[in-house]
Amino acid sequence: MRNVTDRVSNPFGMDPPCERFVPGYGDANAHFHVVGDHPGVHGGAETGVPFTGTPAGRRLQRALHDAGLLRSTGDEPTVENTFLSYLHTCVPEGAPTDDDYAAMEPFFDAELRAIAAHVLFPVGERAIRHVVETCTAHDTDALDPQALHATELLGSGWLVMPIREPADWESDDAGRLVDAIDRLRATDYRRETDLGRFLAGNDPYLVR
Repeated sequence: MRNVTDRVSNPFGMDPPCERFVPGYGDANAHFHVVGDHPGVHGGAETGVPFTGTPAGRRLQRALHDAGLLRSTGDEPTVENTFLSYLHTCVPEGAPTDDDYAAMEPFFDAELRAIAAHVLFPVGERAIRHVVETCTAHDTDALDPQALHATELLGSGWLVMPIREPADWESDDAGRLVDAIDRLRATDYRRETDLGRFLAGNDPYLVR
């Protein structure tokens, strides 16, 4: 089922309980969902768009552009079948607590399931741990986010490709990510099965 909306910023009308927040941004029917931590880490407090206004955000945008997930970069990037959002959308005064993240979880989960992207790209340790724990069957006790950079993990209805914190990228991390996304996009990453052949009529019925 496709979402019908022309809104790029906050297409689902999320209204978290805070005065300032950075809503999700992008294609409401995206195949690719990039998940960051919070505006204090990955930017957007001034622009209202995730992954903007910081060197780390600009670095990530350039890699996503080179991999074909953004048509243009900047404070209002043009997306290509991609959605950008945060675990914790509120603009924090200091670092959010575990309780703060728990309060934002229903909003993140609702948006995650509304978009129903095929591939999740969690960015940074907090987002990687959360997405791997909630969207895959992988053990997070001995998780090494740096070692998982630009690798593929099979999830529960999603394919997950963790992205190392862009502020800590080394010389080859951007290139590794671009190459991994290029390889991924050349495959049938959607992991769908057409059950339409079992139903009356000729229309496809795709399920994961």
